[in-house]
Amino acid sequence: MEVDQMVPLPRLPRVAVCGGTHGNELSGVYLVRELLKLQREVMKKEQEEDSKPALVLLVLSNPRAMQHCRRYVDTDLNRCFTHATLNGPFSDMAPYEIIRSRELNALLGPKGSPEAVDLVCDLHNTTANMGLCFIGYSDCDWICLHIFRHLQREMPDTPMRFLHFDVSNKESYSLDSLGKHGFAMEIGPQPHGVVRSNIYTAMKVGVQHMLDWVRLFNSGNVFEGGFVDVFTMVKHIDYPRDSETRNITAAIHPCLQDRDFCLLHPEDPLFQTFSGETVRYKGTEPLYPFFINECAYYEKGIALSLARKRRITIPAIRVQTEQEQQANEQGFASEEEE
Repeated sequence: MEVDQMVPLPRLPRVAVCGGTHGNELSGVYLVRELLKLQREVMKKEQEEDSKPALVLLVLSNPRAMQHCRRYVDTDLNRCFTHATLNGPFSDMAPYEIIRSRELNALLGPKGSPEAVDLVCDLHNTTANMGLCFIGYSDCDWICLHIFRHLQREMPDTPMRFLHFDVSNKESYSLDSLGKHGFAMEIGPQPHGVVRSNIYTAMKVGVQHMLDWVRLFNSGNVFEGGFVDVFTMVKHIDYPRDSETRNITAAIHPCLQDRDFCLLHPEDPLFQTFSGETVRYKGTEPLYPFFINECAYYEKGIALSLARKRRITIPAIRVQTEQEQQANEQGFASEEEE
């Protein structure tokens, strides 16, 4: 893909901004509530002026978990959006988040269909020192990558990275995978069950810039090509554990704590055991750690994740003409028939 190559892409008439997928990640909860309040005021004004409001769907994803300020009620909602989970056997006795995932799929999807919303931005917090991250399943989704570049330009003082989880569409498991395009906006550090004004403000500004970019794109602006550094997840590392009890026997080493996206070299300190010994990284190549000591991942057996960084080229893009849009829709229909 060349920087100066022009790629026409479909309009994005329907955008969803979701918060509370994890009920104790409060920046997204409070931001979506605030946006809902503003949207009601704007819609009232536009109705008085007889104008058509833009379609931004604001969703509080996991209301029961939000009510109890917990990550989830029965199971992690943000792991319930695989093709198998959304389309497998179902009963009224299913865990709450399984039921909710199907409701959200009906609202925002169906996943992988022409009826799915055009863009999903799902808001998350992390206890790790990761700044603002986009997390997506594709390293060639030009819409998401251009939005990311736009935020980099507009928020130069905010540390920002693009994380790529190389997972197929059917196996993609998070809420943002319901849209034709989608990403999680993950911002930290922020303790779960707490809202910090600086983290909330960074999320609010990021979402506003994202919506501004969508409006510019839909109105016909051309966005020049360029380069984006992408961090592709390679593997997870668990804590050292007792072979019998499975209790952890070490914590993240002080030299590594809070150093998300700082290159980790072989033999660098990784853990410090509770008896005071240093456990070193035994990998064969330097990699970039992230989600270091994430609170919610203790139950998942993840102390940190490691990524490989590479620079990718993204093309110039513009919105499709009506003729190009019609041809694209016909091609999508043909793929579905196959």
